[in-house]
Amino acid sequence: MKNSALWIVLHRMRAPIMVLIFTYTISIIGLLFIDGVDNNGQVYHMNIFDAFYIVTYTATTIGFGEIPYEFTYAQRIWMSMIVYATVMGWFYSLGSLITLFQDKLLIAQLAENRFLKQIKNMNQSFLIVLGYNYTTSEIIKKANKEGVRTVVIERDENKINELNLENFTPTVPCLMGDVYDPQALEKAGLYSKYCKAVVSLFANDDLNLRVALTSKLLNKNVTLAIKSTTHSQSENLKDLGVEIVENPYEIIAEQVDMALRNPNMLILEKWIHGIGTLDDKIVNLPKGKYIVYGFGKLGRKIHQVLIDNGIEVVFIKPFNEDINVIPEDMRHLVKAEGRDEKELLNAADIKNASAIIARTTSDTLNLSILTTARKLNSSITTISRESEMADLSIFENAKIDLVFIPSKVLIEKTTNALIAPYSNKFLELIRSKNDAQFVNMVLNRIRNKMGANPITFGITINKEKAFAVWNSRINKNRVVTLDVLGRSRTNWKERNNALPLILIRNGKKFLLPSWDMEIEIEDKILFASTEETQEDIKWIIKNIYEFYYVYFGKEKNMFNKIFKGEY
Repeated sequence: MKNSALWIVLHRMRAPIMVLIFTYTISIIGLLFIDGVDNNGQVYHMNIFDAFYIVTYTATTIGFGEIPYEFTYAQRIWMSMIVYATVMGWFYSLGSLITLFQDKLLIAQLAENRFLKQIKNMNQSFLIVLGYNYTTSEIIKKANKEGVRTVVIERDENKINELNLENFTPTVPCLMGDVYDPQALEKAGLYSKYCKAVVSLFANDDLNLRVALTSKLLNKNVTLAIKSTTHSQSENLKDLGVEIVENPYEIIAEQVDMALRNPNMLILEKWIHGIGTLDDKIVNLPKGKYIVYGFGKLGRKIHQVLIDNGIEVVFIKPFNEDINVIPEDMRHLVKAEGRDEKELLNAADIKNASAIIARTTSDTLNLSILTTARKLNSSITTISRESEMADLSIFENAKIDLVFIPSKVLIEKTTNALIAPYSNKFLELIRSKNDAQFVNMVLNRIRNKMGANPITFGITINKEKAFAVWNSRINKNRVVTLDVLGRSRTNWKERNNALPLILIRNGKKFLLPSWDMEIEIEDKILFASTEETQEDIKWIIKNIYEFYYVYFGKEKNMFNKIFKGEY
């Protein structure tokens, strides 16, 4: 049956319903055939309606009395028998019904039906997010903030309960199922014209590859954001046509390279990704010898980064790391002999080292090795990977010189690339300059204008997202500049605290555009601002009355609209 929930109900309630039908039938037939006596002492027989009515109120223990006439002894004896049969039949049926609605299969089917109805009624852009954890929950929050809905597929019932307890607004439909199941992806709306992308950020590369392959076979036009942990996996995903491939392990190597070559760029990037401010202390990483704790999947990459920067590097193998993950041609760089961390550090010549990088996936191991390293060399620079966002305060209290949070950067990069790629384009444009002085100029300009920690947000100039600007440009043929968006809604002569960071037009990028630059339809603009200014700008671009006020310096009224044709 197409409606599985109805089939389950009919299947499970078949016997109870048959019991009720049988007891009612026998009871009614008995009442029809047994002689009764009316008020005149004449023999009469109940009609079928009277019999059904009496059995109904008797079976449900209501008991309205003997109708239409006082019963004979034969009728009373029959009633005494059928009351037990029908009441027990109802008890059995009600018990079966209660058991039915505790049935996990029925509950799951009803939940799936609600899910399918939600997907059918969803008439705005949405992401299909596979799996629910801290990373995907943050992506859901950012997507909701940008007005993009999300749909989740998760097989773990406990995680589904966690998602429901989050009470996201708007609600997040969740389907229990395997993330690589074609039917689950289809039910989640993979074929819908509103499906913006599929997000798969599992730690298992094979699972991510399977998801990518299945999704592309089902809908070759869907955008995919897939996590990869190896270079070969990244290449395989790109060969499949995956648009967004993010490797959290490479993030560490890239950020170490950035800290060595251009620390201001690292500050700018951490601010954009929400894990730092523009006033963060610049950590000038020393040259010399570096000790790296943990080889892992990115040992060769981080080794290459340090060598390219003229740095000597030695690896320490954690006790729980398999020696086989280290290529044979690099094992001479790895210190693996020692009874404890102290012996391993001494074997790596910790006293003559300039810095130590702890890059394992365990925050506890990272903090432990850095604490021991500081005891052996108080002047050493400490650098750590931080995996669990809940442990951020611990890293701050430990006074680690430089902390990398690849999970946070992964969230930001994925979300920005899918929903509003303004931030990524801004960073890419600055990186392409490959000029430390230029980066310093951009950093100082933003900091001097906006302070240490402004927010960033992007807008797109089109009919749906910026109707007031679109209407003024298309219908009124007016010139609209960025300056209009920078005015205050309360006093048009005053300026809001905002700074345009990048304007993207037909693939061309304008970095730090001037306020007198004209706005065109389909322009994409990234601003740095305060939350109040963000609210002002979003009202101005959407609301014709707010736009009219900041554009003309006077309130728009109905008289002007009707008789003067203004707007």
